[in-house]
Amino acid sequence: MSRVLYLTRNGLLEPLGQSQIWPYLRGLSRYHSITVISFEKPCDRLDSSTLEWMHGQCSSHGIRWIYLPFRSHPRPWAPVVSFLQLVFVALWQWRYRHHPQLVHARSYVPAAIALLLHRLTGVPFIFDMRAFWPEELITAGHLQRGSIFHRALLWLEHACLQEAKAVVSLTHAAVAYLHKNYPHELAGRHISVIPTCADLQRFQLTQPLPDAPLLIGCIGTVLSGWFLIDWFRAFLDSVARVDPSARFELISRDSPGAIISKMQLPSAWADRLLIQSARPSEMPAILKRHTASVMFYAGGATSELARSPTRMAEVLACGRPVVANSGVGDVEQVVRQHRVGVLASGASYAEMDDCVAELLELLKDRDLASRCRRTAETLFSLESGTAAYHQLYA
Repeated sequence: MSRVLYLTRNGLLEPLGQSQIWPYLRGLSRYHSITVISFEKPCDRLDSSTLEWMHGQCSSHGIRWIYLPFRSHPRPWAPVVSFLQLVFVALWQWRYRHHPQLVHARSYVPAAIALLLHRLTGVPFIFDMRAFWPEELITAGHLQRGSIFHRALLWLEHACLQEAKAVVSLTHAAVAYLHKNYPHELAGRHISVIPTCADLQRFQLTQPLPDAPLLIGCIGTVLSGWFLIDWFRAFLDSVARVDPSARFELISRDSPGAIISKMQLPSAWADRLLIQSARPSEMPAILKRHTASVMFYAGGATSELARSPTRMAEVLACGRPVVANSGVGDVEQVVRQHRVGVLASGASYAEMDDCVAELLELLKDRDLASRCRRTAETLFSLESGTAAYHQLYA
């Protein structure tokens, strides 16, 4: 078994880690000896039952798990502090404990550590980009283009693309952008497209009840800076005008008060919109009761070319369509080619009314749920994603 050091700034305990990191590690542990170093948020570390469960899961799969405290403040120094922590622990693992044969770096801060290890020891690494992080920070208003931190991140991106043994992207759109902007760095470099996948054993197809009232869902953060919350509000308004009985459910770890304030919702919406958080184990049941799921991102920006919405695979696996916008990774291509959702063209009343009308017409299609499931099986299967990573490791 090859020895792999897996570095991630996302935690195994958070919802994203539960859906997009742990399932892959579980599958890869059958063929590789894996040590994981992750950053866990305070609220997740305080959940003793989940923490104990994850320790048990790692132990049963032969995975060594080292977790560090996640810091988001002070900006923009928090990633620097995380970097220094990860440098020390990763070097210790290489020198005294694990002595890895391969480093899997999930996103940019871990990639910086992998690059350092590579230059010091020669150990190869995989740059699992996930997204264009510098552009995401600019889109969200957290980083100034041309600033010293922006230039440092661009240098890191350039160096990792040039020196990584392989590069992983979430979308084909991002690969096209990379080849256009980094032709020399990527010459002869292996690039794999592995989108965010879903455990199709957990997220099972269920046919919607024919007379069930509309329940429009939205999963994940809406206060990130790159979620189009004004589009979301406009869509909800349009649905409410067409169907006074429709209800809405937002599953997010964001503060409900902050969401309501940002969306400027009137008090009359109190009994129509439910905002709550949920455990990863609860997500399959939640998605099955939704009629459709909304995901609006800042499409058209460079940052969005690499985005593969985390919940899209799970939503489709449950047989539910998506409501999205163009300019976001491969989303438009998937929606149009497989007819598994609708695309909003803008946030105006007329544009959202057209989008809602198209959705209501699509929901009449008796093959819709099965088609969504088939699309998930074809494009977003956890088994195929794990196999792609295993092949890459080999």
